[in-house]
Amino acid sequence: MKQVIALFGEAEKGAFKIPHLLQRLPQLVDLLGNPPGESEGLFFAVQAILYNREIIYFRVAEEGFSRIDYMNGLKYLGDREKVKKVHALCLPGVGDPEILSASESICHLHKGLLITNQKDLYDFLTSS
Repeated sequence: MKQVIALFGEAEKGAFKIPHLLQRLPQLVDLLGNPPGESEGLFFAVQAILYNREIIYFRVAEEGFSRIDYMNGLKYLGDREKVKKVHALCLPGVGDPEILSASESICHLHKGLLITNQKDLYDFLTSS
């Protein structure tokens, strides 16, 4: 069984509010296209696929700020009928305490890890 990483990020194309299940790089390109501007979501997705992980990708309108998109995706991940196991949750660009608090319950539910980068961790730790 491959490890599953749930990832949130911007993308050139692809539907919002639905999970995109990805296992190979051609799927990533065909379903989501190119990464816009400063987006990091697709960058992390490419890395995960190269490390032989399965991806559940949720497209968001703006990384770190589209609270409704994040909450819809997290609600989906919280349904154990739909998602049996998530080994890690990756939220590039997120420093919003409300989104991170909701993601914490998903990590506890699946006994998974939260993947972040140095900048986002710093933003979270220094937010009031």
